[in-house]
Amino acid sequence: MSTSPDGSVVIQPHGAVGPDTAVELRQLLVHTVRRIRPLRLIVDLADVAELDPINLGSVVAALDLGDDHQVAVFVDNPNGRLAEQLSAAGVPRQRVRGS
Repeated sequence: MSTSPDGSVVIQPHGAVGPDTAVELRQLLVHTVRRIRPLRLIVDLADVAELDPINLGSVVAALDLGDDHQVAVFVDNPNGRLAEQLSAAGVPRQRVRGS
């Protein structure tokens, strides 16, 4: 996790994000939205080859949680397959950037 110059918090998972990291990713997303409350949370998937269904669901849920807490959540740089999965899960196109 890092903070960009504009105050956005950026979370950058790496590799194949599977069930072994599900609790960690979910807790990080929830903590960031509920406790840190940045203006923007960016989940940068540039280095993610795949997300298992649990982690995909956590990312999707973070968008709704962000809406509830006035935190704009965006998903940046998903590969084509991840972009399709996010779309199928109901993530609005304007929340996915760089795909």
